Amino acid sequence: MDSTAEDPFDRFAAWMAEATKSEPNDPNAVCLATSTPEGRPSARMVLLKGVDPRGFVFYTNLESRKGGELLANPFAALCFHWKSLQRSVRVEGPVERVSDAEADAYYASRARGSRIGAWASRQSRPLEGRWALERAVAEHTLKFGIGEIPRPEFWSGFRVLPQRIEFWRDMPFRLHDRQVFHRGSEGEGWRVEALYP
Repeated sequence: MDSTAEDPFDRFAAWMAEATKSEPNDPNAVCLATSTPEGRPSARMVLLKGVDPRGFVFYTNLESRKGGELLANPFAALCFHWKSLQRSVRVEGPVERVSDAEADAYYASRARGSRIGAWASRQSRPLEGRWALERAVAEHTLKFGIGEIPRPEFWSGFRVLPQRIEFWRDMPFRLHDRQVFHRGSEGEGWRVEALYP
């Protein structure tokens, strides 16, 4: 099958809407895979915070392991799995930092405790004990008082710019339905093909 008729972002939006109704927790949870400059892979769960025709957005501490890996080797893969729907979506492509305006807007929408937590957490680095984190939270709570809490310079977002998006649906006898969308060159749109399960 080869067609440019469907936009994969429209399909993703429809599947995400269904997942939002059926998944008990965090339908926007996604496994993010990165790799070191030497090619060693690592994966962890993050929360998708935005999607548009440019790509898929999540936020993090830029000094975390994932932040460092993405800055050194700006390519990533995402894997959504919605057990209630028996569906998954895989996304692969290069990444870019979101704009400061996008990061500021999302950061401002977060709960006050989460904004303080962004300042207090030295994400991915060794923690001497829970008391050290709690002390850092208390220090930053006192520092900012009831005033505004600015976005830390070390906290921002990344956008995965998909070159490949695969949609997978569970089917009887493990004869699953797989369709993969490949992004064409500038202005060429998407090409879709079916894959053997």
